[in-house]
Amino acid sequence: MRFVTGLLAAVLLLAGVGASHAVVRIGEDRGGRIGTYVDKYQGLRSSGETVIIDGLCASACTIVLGAVPRDKICVTSHANLGFHAAWDFGANGRAVTNPEATQMLYSMYPSPVRRWIAARGGLTPHMIFLRGKELMSMYKPCYLDAQAAAPRQSARRDRNSAQHEVIAPDASVLARQPD
Repeated sequence: MRFVTGLLAAVLLLAGVGASHAVVRIGEDRGGRIGTYVDKYQGLRSSGETVIIDGLCASACTIVLGAVPRDKICVTSHANLGFHAAWDFGANGRAVTNPEATQMLYSMYPSPVRRWIAARGGLTPHMIFLRGKELMSMYKPCYLDAQAAAPRQSARRDRNSAQHEVIAPDASVLARQPD
């Protein structure tokens, strides 16, 4: 009877680790149009997938912090979040800060991120980066060997390409430090 109970428990455990527990890895994403990212991340939120931030996530990419629940986000030691004011192209083709879009972007972030941004002068045309211990204090760390779990793309990338990979996790990918 113990054997049957143990076997049943093992089968249920393995059945629970399936496609519904897939994770999305974000790395080397320089951002883009805010609306595109809002739509993308609302779909990600609905899927219930876990997000691993493993590399650069800048500009509109950072909307993930407000769109996906905090308990569904983890960061690796390579995570690097870049924030700046929203902008449009002006009449002369140069970037012009858009105050309304900047306020909308700022309001999407969770309060610890907003406090961190405010302590550095707010969202301006200049990029500020959240990484390392400060970032790890706000989000759970992911414990994975990023190169073993998903091969990194070459450093010579097209500027507009972003790396978003769906990874079927193994136990080491999903293992997290307790709260």
